[in-house]
Amino acid sequence: MTVPHIPVLLDEVVGAINPRADLSVVDATFGAGGYSAALLSGGARVYAFDRDPNAIRDGEAMVAEHGGRLSLHQERFSEMRAELERIGVGQVDAVVMDIGVSSMQLDQGERGFAFSNDGPLDMRMSQSGESAADFLNTADEAAIADVLYEYGEERQSRRVARAIVAARPLETTGELARVVRRALGHKPHDKKDPATRTFQAVRIHVNDELGELRAGLVAAEAMLKEGGVLAVVSFHSLEDRIVKRFFKEASGAGRAVSRHLPGEIPGPDPVFTKVSKAIRPSDAEIGRNPRARSSTLRHAIRTAAPAREAAL
Repeated sequence: MTVPHIPVLLDEVVGAINPRADLSVVDATFGAGGYSAALLSGGARVYAFDRDPNAIRDGEAMVAEHGGRLSLHQERFSEMRAELERIGVGQVDAVVMDIGVSSMQLDQGERGFAFSNDGPLDMRMSQSGESAADFLNTADEAAIADVLYEYGEERQSRRVARAIVAARPLETTGELARVVRRALGHKPHDKKDPATRTFQAVRIHVNDELGELRAGLVAAEAMLKEGGVLAVVSFHSLEDRIVKRFFKEASGAGRAVSRHLPGEIPGPDPVFTKVSKAIRPSDAEIGRNPRARSSTLRHAIRTAAPAREAAL
């Protein structure tokens, strides 16, 4: 069954940003336009980014609806600062990032993101570059095992990698899922399909999702005005750890200058303040949208301190 795309934690994101007519906001992950629509309804000017050409194509109708307050940019969100500078936009009032794969991508079997719909082993958000099949059919066993362990937290990554190499060439999502299930053992009543971790890992690798997240956070820090809001929704622990660490370091949390060492040089002024705790969906939202279950929102306010021009 196809699950409609529903933006997660929408009320909480909109509440953090408080869109109004004098605000300019970057929607770094346009997708089906759920966050953009809510921001536009509040009166904001929205610059929306998505590397997926399908998302940009499908969003053109929304551009026409809003009389110039929405512009779409087919770029990775790591490039949002450079793209906005290209069109003469230096700083913005808010940035919202909804990390990971979209419902539309998951539900389109021909995109190859999920094993629920058999299709070509693709997984490319931008529909260009190295595909999942390219990686799995050419990389050596150790490289595949490293990806599965690091990005899928697959404890038996070497066993799965060995099975993948033995089964090459792999061409479809169904073939990959069957190989992983045979390698790890799978019973129909198992709560979680053992192929899930492998699919997550390969998708993150093919799209450099964690590298993009780090670069996107740095770009957002540089683009935000004093008092601007950065709101980030993540969907698994690897992403949330990066976001949590970013806000912790950017806000100076955990950094203490000893009063017993008067010669010690204090650290730089914090670039973010009022960092929220992890915000998770209510039971009611999860009931309406099961894919919201693993989501986490963190947001913070930009200070007047200069941006730290260093990646995580």
